Amino acid sequence: MKIVVFTGSGVSAESGIATFRGSGGLWAEYRIEDVCTPQALAKDRERVIKFYNMRRREILSKEPNIAHKTISLLEEYFDVEVVTQNIDDLHERAGSKNVTHLHGEIVKLRSSTDESAVVPIDGWEQNVNERHQDGSLLRPFVVFFGEAVPMLEKAIDIVSKADIFLVVGTSLEVYPAASLVNYLKPGVPVYVVDPEAPYLKLKYNPVKYIREKASEAMPELMEELKRYSDDISGNN
Repeated sequence: MKIVVFTGSGVSAESGIATFRGSGGLWAEYRIEDVCTPQALAKDRERVIKFYNMRRREILSKEPNIAHKTISLLEEYFDVEVVTQNIDDLHERAGSKNVTHLHGEIVKLRSSTDESAVVPIDGWEQNVNERHQDGSLLRPFVVFFGEAVPMLEKAIDIVSKADIFLVVGTSLEVYPAASLVNYLKPGVPVYVVDPEAPYLKLKYNPVKYIREKASEAMPELMEELKRYSDDISGNN
């Protein structure tokens, strides 16, 4: 049985990582236009690199929480793939083996001219003038606002093969990522885990809303999914 887990900033927030949205979010201190667009990088490269260095340092200082760990534990019972909007590596550090990052990975850098030319970064600090082997200046391996989402087609393929779909810690307000629910097979059950769980207009899929924090809900949900699997396989 294949479970696809679609995660957002609410999962990482429970590890103490600042979010862009909501009160106290990063956008309260920074404008999108100044630090998260191709135009900003071209206009003030030093400022953009500094911003992502600070974010990387913060992320590397945090640890996976119970939600991350429970999602990784699902792999003991199911075929699990994680599709995340988060740019941190907490899913990987928690032990998840199949993670697709829609918006990039902050622990990596990429060529300015070739989005597929990706390299790891040692530590948290990128040198402003550091270059890729292809000669171009390196930039954070993140999808800036206004850029295409290169992993979207892969994510659509993953979601279309799900037998169970979990939406965890996301408001489903960021497109095109939020459109992934439209690619589910009819009849696939959907579980939405978020204190302010968004209402999904899905005509052909049953939806269960769990209005709790991910770290509170995921352990119990894992047990529920195991029972569900046993019931449909006749092993109860």
